[in-house]
Amino acid sequence: MMAALHLALLAWIMAACVMALLWLIHFPMRNAAIVDFGWALLLPTIAILYALAGTGYAPRLWLVAGMAGVWGYRLAFYLLFTRIIGHPEEGRYVELRQSWKTNLPAKFFIFFQAQALLDVLLSLPFLLAALDPRPALGWSDFSGVAIWSVAFAGETAADAQLTAFKSNPANKGKTCRAGLWFYSRHPNYFFEWLIWVSYAIYASAAPWGWLGLASPALMLFFLFRITGIPATEAQALRSRGEEYRRYQETTSAFVPWFPKKPHSAPAP
Repeated sequence: MMAALHLALLAWIMAACVMALLWLIHFPMRNAAIVDFGWALLLPTIAILYALAGTGYAPRLWLVAGMAGVWGYRLAFYLLFTRIIGHPEEGRYVELRQSWKTNLPAKFFIFFQAQALLDVLLSLPFLLAALDPRPALGWSDFSGVAIWSVAFAGETAADAQLTAFKSNPANKGKTCRAGLWFYSRHPNYFFEWLIWVSYAIYASAAPWGWLGLASPALMLFFLFRITGIPATEAQALRSRGEEYRRYQETTSAFVPWFPKKPHSAPAP
């Protein structure tokens, strides 16, 4: 237990320092969305830290570090190049500035540091796997890898479809309904959550493995209540109005599913 606490503390210190640096960088950039890059960048970095210092079965701890690295670094640089560098600040961060009004540097510092702490909490499955003493891979490891493979392919496809849609000037101001976005308003969020389910399953057979379920539960809470779907949809309604309302009416918010028929327009 003490080894786990020491590793988690080390990860928190590292994450806090990285987020403090990104907080400083966001001033000249005038773009607080760089916190999203830091959030995604830190998770695989923490997984690698745990793998380097972990005492568990080497194939298991390096396999999860590899999965986290492929997923996390892809997501981090996707966000950096498609939403941060050369792009205006996302509407949800503009909205934060308008709602906070005063003491913005201090409030954003707390916000950045909260993301650092969230990274450490979400990394619990990585820590459990890195300290798992079982000397062979088992059903939980293989199940986790299988679910991760499906989730990673889904998230990558959803991001590629959205990027291709946005790159077409004719689609400016329109809602993406291409590919997976035809079946879910947020397929990227769904497959992101499924990735965390895979990590939890991967670590489930470790001592105290049930604690890993906190990660997908926490991710689901944030997606539905804090920074995910509510903020994204509020911005979409502000920018696209009635068109997005029709999309909400017919398309699943999260789990990909067949669209519903739109309600008939009321008679005049």
